[in-house]
Amino acid sequence: MNRPIRSYVLRQGRTTPAQSRALETLYPKHGIAFPDGKIASEKPLVLEIGSGMGETTVELAKAHPELDFVAIEVHGPGVGSLLNRIETEGLTNLRVIRHDAVEVLERMVADGSLAAIHLFFPDPWPKKRHHKRRLVQPAFAALAARKLAPGGAIHAATDWPDYAEWMAQVFSRETLLEKAEKGITDKPVTKFEARGRRLGHPIRELFYRRRS
Repeated sequence: MNRPIRSYVLRQGRTTPAQSRALETLYPKHGIAFPDGKIASEKPLVLEIGSGMGETTVELAKAHPELDFVAIEVHGPGVGSLLNRIETEGLTNLRVIRHDAVEVLERMVADGSLAAIHLFFPDPWPKKRHHKRRLVQPAFAALAARKLAPGGAIHAATDWPDYAEWMAQVFSRETLLEKAEKGITDKPVTKFEARGRRLGHPIRELFYRRRS
């Protein structure tokens, strides 16, 4: 799938010394290099796209030791923060990939191998001229659906009503997917969700499942 337009812009945010140390010393322990073959797991595998600073991802991994989680994030400070959290909590069911999510799906995830894909508060790119940058597009929906195991779930959330409708339309038109009532986990309140609630934004969660 050709996708020259990225859904993110690499920010020049400050990386703290602790985050820098984590990127250097902990990524070899808890990270997965790109590309490094297909991601392997003996447990049901959950892929989180855009894990940010990692608070939500860590809470989910702690609450669900029966699952394996792989968090994808491109921003160095977020990856460093998540690596430190994994080390502090002693988690063995959470790994990190610092790379573009679409390329990871294409090259490192076997078809039919995912129990779930989490997409919590992706960049909504609210201006109409930027809608082409939104991650959720028909090609992405088709790719994500193909990587899910039969019955596997997509769990998305946003506080932008326009993007919620956009995602609902895109996922609903993908023939491998059907609407579902829930995912395989309950989402903790994320930093972006808390901010959205403070601003009075409606929070919407969307669930789709790969047809059996």
